[in-house]
This record gives sequence, C-alpha cells and structure tokens, in this order.
Amino acid sequence: MTWFIFDYGSVLSLPQSDRDAEAMARAVDVDPAAFSRGYWEHRLEFDRGSLTPAGYWSAVLGRPVSHGELARLVAMDVASWAYPDEGSVALLGELLAGGGDVALLSNAPVCLADGLDELPWIAAIERRFYSGRMGLVKPDREIFDEVARELDTDPADVVFIDDRPENIEGARLAGMTGVHYTSAAALREALAV
Repeated sequence: MTWFIFDYGSVLSLPQSDRDAEAMARAVDVDPAAFSRGYWEHRLEFDRGSLTPAGYWSAVLGRPVSHGELARLVAMDVASWAYPDEGSVALLGELLAGGGDVALLSNAPVCLADGLDELPWIAAIERRFYSGRMGLVKPDREIFDEVARELDTDPADVVFIDDRPENIEGARLAGMTGVHYTSAAALREALAV
C-alpha cells in the first residue's frame, strides 16, 4: 500500500501572492518590505507552535499587535493561502476517488490549520498533519518519522510531494520517496496517474 502525502502551500494551493502580502502590511500600516521580512523570518517558529499568534504577529510588526489587528491578520493570512492550484487539486480528487491512501503534511500554525481544514479540497483528506499541532516542522526528520508512525506505515511505502527541496531531502532521510513539485502536469507524470 502506497501513501501519497501532499504538502499544502504552493502544491495544493497557489503561493501567497504579493498582492495579499501587501494588503496585510497596509492593513496594519507597516512597510510591505519590512512586513515580508518579518513574516518569513519568524514563520518557522510560528509553524512549529513555539510562538503564539500574538507573539508571531508582534514579531512581524516589530511592536505589540492589538486584538483587532491580530484578528484581521489571522483572517487575511488564512485567506492568502486559500487559492487552490486547480491542477493539483484535480489530481488529489482523482487519487481520493480511486480509493488512494492520501494524507496532508504542512508546516502551518494552528490558527492557519484551523482555517485550511474548512476548505473543501482539504476537508476531503481524512489524514491531515500540521506542524503547529505536532510541535515539529519540515524539513526535520522527526516530523516525517511521526507521520509514518501515525499512519502505521513503512516510510518506504510513502511518496511525499513538496515544492521545497529541503523538505524532500528530509523525507528521503526518513526513508520516503520524495517528489519535488514544480507543476501539476509534472506531478501527474511523476506519479503516472
């Protein structure tokens, strides 16, 4: 039995757009370039669950975040990642319809994971793993080992799909087959479905 484990961002979803990132910066009156630097500089610790939403967004802004700003930023962040990659989502649907064993593994803080779980193409995946809920992040091998344990499967029976080479390498170190995502068409060809 082969498990197909998909990453979320920039695989099942489109990458976050500059337009959405700039809108978040403008909503809290922060320079977009500074906002972007802070967003990514602190993101892995937010994804790991080491930072609360208030702690993360305060670090991004370089100042304490208000309750209103926090609610707005969380909602805008979730929305910025909610655009499906239609080709990948179609392939995902075919695998699910064919009875394939499919799971999701994404670096995402709990507040983002909660929003993603509401998306219909994500809700269709029964087994979903988010870094913020696990306290582990990709590309660290431990997250891949834990997912294999949770799925009760041999890592050799897992095909892991991600857009980041370092995450593919982490999966390979855990004994999984890694497929570097570049496009839905290339993924379809790589999976021969």
